[in-house]
Amino acid sequence: MTGRARARSRGRPPGQEAAVPAVGAASVHQALPVQPPGHHQPRVHPSLLEEPGGRGCQRAPQSVPQGQSERRPEGLQISVGFQELSLADRGRRRRDFNDLGVNTRQAIEHVQESKTGTSGVMIKLTTNYFRLTSRPQWALYQYHVGYSPEMEARRLRSALLFQHEELIGKTHAFDGSVLFLPKKLVNKVTEVFSRTRNGEDVKITITLTNELPPSSPTCLQFYNIIFRRLLKMLNLQQIGRNYYNPNDPISIPNHRLMVWPGFTSSILQYEESIMLCVDVSHKVLRSETVLDFMYSLYYQVEEQRFRDACAKELIGLIVLTKYNNKTYRVDDIDWDANPQCTFRKSDGSEISYIDYYKRQYNQEITDLNQPVLISQCRRKGGNMIPGPVVLIPELCFLTGLTEKMRNDFNMMKDLAVHTRLPPEQRQREIGRLVEYIRKDDNVQKELQDWGLSFDSHLLSFTGRVVQGEKILQSGNVFDYNPQFGDWSKETRGAPLICPKPLDNWLLIYTRRNYDTANILLQNLFKVTPAMGIKMNKATMIEVDDRTEAYLRGLQQSITSDTNIVVCVLSSTRKDKYDAIKKYLCTDCPVPSQCVVARTLSKPQTVMAVATKIALQMNCKMGGELWSVEIPLKQVMIVGIDCYHDTLTGKQSIAGFVSSLNQTMTRWFSRCVVQSRGQELVDGLKACLQTALRDWFKWNKYLPSRIIVYRDGVGDGQLYTLVNYEVPQFLDCLKSIGKDYNPRLTVIVVKKRVNTRFFAESVGALKNPPPGTVVDVEVTRPEWYDFYIVSQAVRNGCVAPTHYNVIYDTSKLKPDHIQRLTYKLCHMYYNWSGVIRVPAPCQYAHKLAFLVGQSIHREPNLLLSDRLYYL
Repeated sequence: MTGRARARSRGRPPGQEAAVPAVGAASVHQALPVQPPGHHQPRVHPSLLEEPGGRGCQRAPQSVPQGQSERRPEGLQISVGFQELSLADRGRRRRDFNDLGVNTRQAIEHVQESKTGTSGVMIKLTTNYFRLTSRPQWALYQYHVGYSPEMEARRLRSALLFQHEELIGKTHAFDGSVLFLPKKLVNKVTEVFSRTRNGEDVKITITLTNELPPSSPTCLQFYNIIFRRLLKMLNLQQIGRNYYNPNDPISIPNHRLMVWPGFTSSILQYEESIMLCVDVSHKVLRSETVLDFMYSLYYQVEEQRFRDACAKELIGLIVLTKYNNKTYRVDDIDWDANPQCTFRKSDGSEISYIDYYKRQYNQEITDLNQPVLISQCRRKGGNMIPGPVVLIPELCFLTGLTEKMRNDFNMMKDLAVHTRLPPEQRQREIGRLVEYIRKDDNVQKELQDWGLSFDSHLLSFTGRVVQGEKILQSGNVFDYNPQFGDWSKETRGAPLICPKPLDNWLLIYTRRNYDTANILLQNLFKVTPAMGIKMNKATMIEVDDRTEAYLRGLQQSITSDTNIVVCVLSSTRKDKYDAIKKYLCTDCPVPSQCVVARTLSKPQTVMAVATKIALQMNCKMGGELWSVEIPLKQVMIVGIDCYHDTLTGKQSIAGFVSSLNQTMTRWFSRCVVQSRGQELVDGLKACLQTALRDWFKWNKYLPSRIIVYRDGVGDGQLYTLVNYEVPQFLDCLKSIGKDYNPRLTVIVVKKRVNTRFFAESVGALKNPPPGTVVDVEVTRPEWYDFYIVSQAVRNGCVAPTHYNVIYDTSKLKPDHIQRLTYKLCHMYYNWSGVIRVPAPCQYAHKLAFLVGQSIHREPNLLLSDRLYYL
C-alpha cells in the first residue's frame, strides 16, 4: 500500500463526527476588532500533508469556551432551485452529468434514418476530440462495494479497499462505490475487514453485479474513471469536475489574482466512435483569504452594517481550502462561533477547531476571534448524516470574480490574455496534455494494462455554414458582413418597424446630474427623428440623491398617460436601482429606463449611447425594431430560462417568453417565482395557458405549432425534463380545448459545453464563421441534436451552442429546425447583431435575472406585452 493510501486509510469517517447539526455556538462579542491584530497569514501549500478522510470539518455539537453564553442558532436555509424537483433520489449513485441512458431520438419518427441537414456551404473543421483507437478486448467485471459502518468520504472508501490489493490486484478502477476488475474474484460475494486510523474495524462487502463485454455502454463509466486516474498520476489536482495544475500557476500581481491552468475531460459514445473530449479550463484564485476580505470590508462600511455587508458579499461565493484543494460554497456565517469552540469527534472526545486544523492539516490559526463559515452538504442521496461543514475564514481563499472585478475593464483585459485563448493557442494547450500522457511512463503503463489508446491528433470533419439572413426594417432590406455578425452600421439612420411616440414621459435626476440629464435630452432629440420616433420634451423632475426621494418623485408625477420614466442615477448602487425597478414593475406598472450619469460623460460617445437608449426605450414601450424572414406560419415560439436567487436562498425564478405575432417582433413575458418546495412546472403551465390566450387576442386563432426552447437545464436533468416537464406541457395543451391539438417541439438549449470548433484556413486555425452548423461526428447517436456557432467573437475561441430536440411532433426537417433556430438568434433587440442563443431564451434570461436580482416577486401583468426588462 502506498504512503498516500496509508494516510487515507488512517482517515476518519467524517459523517460520524457530526451526528447532529449545530446545537450551540460560542458567542463572540466582537468578531473583528476595531484595530485588527497584526496577524500574519501562514503560507498554505496544496495538500502535501496528511489527506483527511472527509470534506473539511463537519459541524458537530459545539461546546462553548468558559465565560461565553450559549444559544441555539436558527436552522440554516439554503437555496433550492430546479434541482430539488428534478433530481430523483439516486441512492448511492452519483449524479450522471452526461445524461447517459436518455434516448429521445427513438421516439421521434422522422429522424430515425437521418438527423442531418443539407443546406449551406461545406467547411473543414477541427474539434477538441480524440478518437479511442483501442480498448479492452476482454470482459470487465463490475462489483458493488459496500461498507459497514457506512463510510461517506470517497478517499477513505478507496483507502480502506486498497488495503486488500493482494486480493483485487494492482489493475483496478474504483469510483467510491463501483469497482471494475479485469479478473473475476473467486466468490460472487467477498467480505474483508479494514481498519481506520482510529482503530475502527470496517467490513467491506464486494459483490459481483455484472460481467461486461467490451461493447457494453457501462464501459464508458470505466474509461472515465481510468482517465481521471491518469490526470491524477500527472499530479493534477481535482477541483469540482476539472483538473488543475497548481505547480504551474499564472500570477497577475497587479490585481492580486492567480490562475491555475487545467483541463476538463469526458469520454462518451458519439456518432461513429467513442471519443475523448478535452478542453482547457482555468481556475481563478484570489491572493486574499476570506479573513483578509472581511478586514478590508470592515474599514469600508459602518460598524452596524458590517455583518450585513459580509453576508451580502460572501454568501453564495465559492472558496478554496488549499490544505486539501477542495471547494465549498459559503451558505452562512456563524458570528457566534470562533476557532476556540470545540466539537465532538466520532470517538466521543472533544477538540477545538484550532487543534483540529493543527493536527489534521498542520495549519496554524492566528486570529482566535474570527467567526466561522458554514457550508451545507449538497448530496441528498445515500446515508449522509446531516451536518454542515465548518470552515475557518483565515484558511479559505476566495475564488472567481466579484461583480466589481468584472466591471474593471483593465482587470478583465489582463485576465483575458491568459484565459481567452485564440484557436491556435487553445489547440497547443490541448496538445500539451496529450504530450504529457505520451511521455509519462507510468501513465503509458496504466493505459497498456487496460488495453486503452487514444489518437494523438484532433478529430477533423466537414461542417456546414448556412446562408446569412437579411435584416428587414420598415420596408428596407439590409445585408450585413457575416464575419462580424453585426448590422448596427448598416441600419443606422433607418426608420424602425414600429416606433412608439414619446409624448408624455418623465426624466428624473439629481441636482448634481442636471447637466447630464440635459445632455441626454438634447441627444435624444437628435437621434429619434431618423428612427421615426415622435418626441416631446420630457417632464423634468429634480430630486435629492436618496432612494426615498426618487420614489416620492415617481409617486407624485406618474399619471395614467405616462409612456416611460427615465431615471439618471449618480452611481450603480444596487439598492436604489432595485427600489425604483420594484416600484415601477409591480406597484405602479410603467416602463422605465435607468441611466448611470457616468455613461453620458464622454462627448465622443454620447450620441452612440443616446441611440442605444432610444432603441431600448422604444422596445420597453412596445415598439418593434427589425425582423428577419420567418417562412413558418401559425407558429408560436417559447423561450424559458431559470435564475436561482441565492440572496434570499429560497426562490427560483423561471422567465417565460412567447411570440405574439407572425414576424416574431412582439413578445408575451411572464415569470414564475417558485418558493421552496413548489413545483416549477406548475407555474410554467399557467404561463403557457396565459400566453395562448394572449396569442388568440392578437391573431384571432390559436397556433398550430408550438416550439419551446428550454434553457437553464443543468447537467444530469434531462431525464426529468423528458419524463416530467414535457408530459405536463402536453396536459396543459389538452386543457385549452378538446379539439385543440397543436404540434409541439421541445428543444433543450445548452450554452455551457466543452466542445470547440476550429476552421482550417491556409494551414492555420481560426474561429468558424457565424452560421456554422455541426450535426455529425460529435453529436450523440441517441439524441436528435446539433451545434450552431451563431455569434462572432473578437478575442479567444467562439463557443458553440448545443441544441437537443427532446420531443417533436411537428415533423419539420432537421434543416428547417436548424435554420429557424439560427434566424431567432438575430431577433434580440438589445444587440444589433447575432447572439449565442435564440432571442426568446435571452429575453427569458433577462426577465428572470431582473426579478431574481431586483424585484423578488412577479411583475405586474399589465407590462406582459412589452420588453420592459431589457
